[in-house]
This record gives sequence, structure tokens and C-alpha cells, in this order.
Amino acid sequence: MNTHEDNLFQVRADALGKAVSLRLSEGVESMPHDISERLKAARAQAVAKRKIVSVQAVSASSVAFSGGEAAMQSGDSDGGWFNRIASLLPLLALVAGLISIAVLQDDDRSRELAEVDAELLTDDLPPSAFTDPGFAQYLRINQVHQ
Repeated sequence: MNTHEDNLFQVRADALGKAVSLRLSEGVESMPHDISERLKAARAQAVAKRKIVSVQAVSASSVAFSGGEAAMQSGDSDGGWFNRIASLLPLLALVAGLISIAVLQDDDRSRELAEVDAELLTDDLPPSAFTDPGFAQYLRINQVHQ
């Protein structure tokens, strides 16, 4: 999400929290004292947790240290051509890997078919053996056992 959507979400969450708080506060006067005190303590805990969550969200989105030691920013600024090329390198590596895998598998498949063809051409077989659908499987099994 971008910062505008985050801000809009925060505004809506705060409005909902205020509406719930007002609704809960309407009946406080009619409640016994011990229950109202427990509710007050629970509200204080909820508000404290809400503040912690918002601080953690801000610290997770950007980190900066003074003195130029370290700086990490969200992707809002233009990093130049080097960053664009660097961001494309993993994609290029993936595509190159997939292409090389496909080529190697095609070579292996071609080699297997050539071996089967060589066995067919060098053996003395009746012509009906070539039309048998299980003949290629038979050749592979015999090749493994030899």
C-alpha cells in the first residue's frame, strides 16, 4: 500500500475507534463502580497498544540513521538507471535458467529417442514388433538391466 492509502486507513480506523468509544461511554453512568473501573483500565491498555502498533508501523516502513551511516527508504524516489537494471537482474537470471533447463531437457529427450532408434535398427526383429505399443517400454527395461 502507498502512504495515501495507509493514511486513509488510519483515519478510518481512528474514526471507528472514536465511534465505538462514544457508544461505550453512553452507559457508563448506570454501571457499578468496579465494572466501570475495569473498563477504564481496558481502554487504557487498548490505547497503549494502539500507540505501539502505529510506532512499529512507522519504524518498519523507513529507517534512517544520522551521519550517513545507513539509510533505507521506501521506493518513492527515483534511484536511477543502475537501480532499474539491478531490479531486473533476478528476472533475467530466472528466464535464463528456465531456458537452459528447457534446452537440456530437449537434448536428453532427443538422446533417449536416438538410443531407442539405434536399438530398433540394430536388432533382428519381426516387423510386427515395431508396431507394438509396448515395444519402446520393453527396450527401456532391457537397457536398464544390461
